[in-house]
Amino acid sequence: MPQPPRPFPFPLPPEDRVRSPRTGWTRAHWEAVADGLLAAVRPHAGPGQALINLPGARPSWSGPRSDGLEGYARTFLLAAFRIAGAGGADPGGLLERYAAGLDAGTRAPTTERAVTADDPYSWPAITDRGQAMVEAASVALALRLTRAWLWDRLDDGVRERAGGWLAQALHRTPNDNNWWLFPLTVGAFLAEAGIEAEAARRAVDLGLAKIEQWYRGDGWYTDGRPRAFDHYNGWALHLYPVLHAHLCAKAAAGAPTDPISPAGPTDPASPNSPNSPNSSTLLDTYGPRLAAYLDGYARTFGADGAPVHQGRSLGYRFAAAAPLWAGALTGHTPLSPGATRRLASGALRHFLERGAAAPDGLLSLGWYGPYPPMVQPYSGPASPYWASKGFVGLLLPPDHPAWTDPEEPGPAERADAVHPLPRPGWLVQSTAADGLVRLHNHGSDDQPAGETLPDDPLYARLAHSTATGPSAPGDVPDNHFGLLSEGVLSERGRIRPLGSGPGWAASGHRPRCGGTELPGAAVTSVVLARGADEIHAHLVTGAAPGTGVRQSGWPVAGPAVRSGTTGAHAWVRTERRNGTGSDPAGGEQGGDGRPGSKQLGNGRPGGEQPGGEQPGNGQPENQQSGSEHDDRTGLPDHPGATRPPQVAELHGGLTRVHGFSTARAVPLAGGTAYGPAGAVPVLDGVAAGRPGGDLFVSGGRLGAAPPEAGPDAAAPPEPASGASVRTGYSPDGAWVEVTWPDGTRQHAVLRAGTVTVRSEPAAGEPRPT
Repeated sequence: MPQPPRPFPFPLPPEDRVRSPRTGWTRAHWEAVADGLLAAVRPHAGPGQALINLPGARPSWSGPRSDGLEGYARTFLLAAFRIAGAGGADPGGLLERYAAGLDAGTRAPTTERAVTADDPYSWPAITDRGQAMVEAASVALALRLTRAWLWDRLDDGVRERAGGWLAQALHRTPNDNNWWLFPLTVGAFLAEAGIEAEAARRAVDLGLAKIEQWYRGDGWYTDGRPRAFDHYNGWALHLYPVLHAHLCAKAAAGAPTDPISPAGPTDPASPNSPNSPNSSTLLDTYGPRLAAYLDGYARTFGADGAPVHQGRSLGYRFAAAAPLWAGALTGHTPLSPGATRRLASGALRHFLERGAAAPDGLLSLGWYGPYPPMVQPYSGPASPYWASKGFVGLLLPPDHPAWTDPEEPGPAERADAVHPLPRPGWLVQSTAADGLVRLHNHGSDDQPAGETLPDDPLYARLAHSTATGPSAPGDVPDNHFGLLSEGVLSERGRIRPLGSGPGWAASGHRPRCGGTELPGAAVTSVVLARGADEIHAHLVTGAAPGTGVRQSGWPVAGPAVRSGTTGAHAWVRTERRNGTGSDPAGGEQGGDGRPGSKQLGNGRPGGEQPGGEQPGNGQPENQQSGSEHDDRTGLPDHPGATRPPQVAELHGGLTRVHGFSTARAVPLAGGTAYGPAGAVPVLDGVAAGRPGGDLFVSGGRLGAAPPEAGPDAAAPPEPASGASVRTGYSPDGAWVEVTWPDGTRQHAVLRAGTVTVRSEPAAGEPRPT
């Protein structure tokens, strides 16, 4: 049987399985976690409480003094949510310590990066594109939330110095992305406090104008770059303007110092509002956008509470809950109160019971335990405390339905679903049986406008999920399709979305090697998905005959994995901790012996479409007799080992359908953020140089088997659950037709830079629109 989760590093109240049948957690648990996190950082506060210098293997690129300010600012925000949510109650004396730090840190701001014995107090000066601008926003928001209990009680001299330090952010240039919201947040507080009010209001207006340029509709912003979609949508681009609008409305309603008081009518002329002409319409603009975003975003949480592992700054972990709470706080959410708490509490518990907080209670740089490969150079030891944003739900009063209603299941727990998100170019695929969520990426690349950078695996992969993370640098790239040029696998580069719809998403890219596009080559891709299964089709045009191609699948990782091949199918699965079961010898799995037609699993055989041409790629299909290997070594001291055994065993596979000639499973020497041992299925083939392009098709699957599944769960996972796939070429282009086990049929036609998909529902189902 799986071992129990790791004990939490601080005491928690008993679970309440009546109010919270799915997580057991209530508001009291959130308060206890906040108290525990704040208590854990207290021993690391420097002289005067100004810098909180947390231990770490290395400083951020901004230096130790900036890291110390991060420790202060980000934990101050957590303290502010805790205290404001308690109506100012502060039995632990948190505000006294943070007030002392505000006093000491702003006496003599400095450009010195190191923390020295001569000056262990001073905060960094706020400079153009400097990290102190980010931290100033957390300080300002915390002061705004706790104004009645901290700011208004400070000496005039402290307020003058602190206001002067914050006001630097109004006159400095931020990075051209979500950073524009940091001067906005500072300006919103300073306008309320009457400090440089004109410049403060201008910063607010400019920040809102900037993010307007990046709004793409349906609740989605891109983070400055043309197609940079990630978690910053929720914990920055929505959170800051929505929280600002909420606080403006409260102030205009006559409750300027009480962020949790009931909403009242907005008085645009109220002098308490820093943006009085606009306060009545701010929520009218940003609230519906948040609600639209949450409609899709809620689908990206797994049943175990995990958010999708995609995008940068993943060390902020349960900050992923912030937009969920913001929707409840403002009333702009499609989610019921019980579903909101279920998703948010699920995320918090997911990380804490998997080692996100070390035994000393400090958050680490990583996903579960420390994991250096996923950490950006701008992150330092205190960076994970941006997770404090996840506690915005404490601003809701204790009797709010989000705290009192029974938990309700999240979208991934209710039924299987495949949901397109056209703005970011994503297809969200979830299965209720195992609670996994897969995100197929045909639109987010994080590439700047003026140049094409090397692929970032947190953006460039074809797919991400709630149970897998990208392979480490130096290992085989997972979830990738590329061309081989002189032995080097091409990168995806800039992604061009080609559309999405019910059960599908498509994109195109120009493959790149060594920073240069391969002359004349292009790849047009589409994924078709239903249930736990996915069919990937790629049309390669402009490649020289004999060019190698490679497709990889899901990078399954854990404390130990087993992998192998069974004919056309390569598979990987995590291994049981109790060692039950053994893998049978491999054998041919699927395939009806005819070129151009493949049956995956135990479904109906495929057949030729009249008039269709269905040749192979000119090479013999390599019908391997089967092989397997056991990867237990990994890295013995790999930090991913802090994760407890999974309740369910994860398995992934990739099957050759058309164009590929070999299938194999490749070990991942560096594991992933999910464990020290890992492997990824890989298919290889060769382009024939057809005039209209060469088609390559594979069937993929990521799933989980419950521990009670019995000995059969140890066998190689089935390629797919009975999907029948037919392929061919016609004057209209290369085509793929999938008939799913329930009778639903999808027909995709690929031409260079164009994909069209026609869906035919099973008998008795409504036709997709």
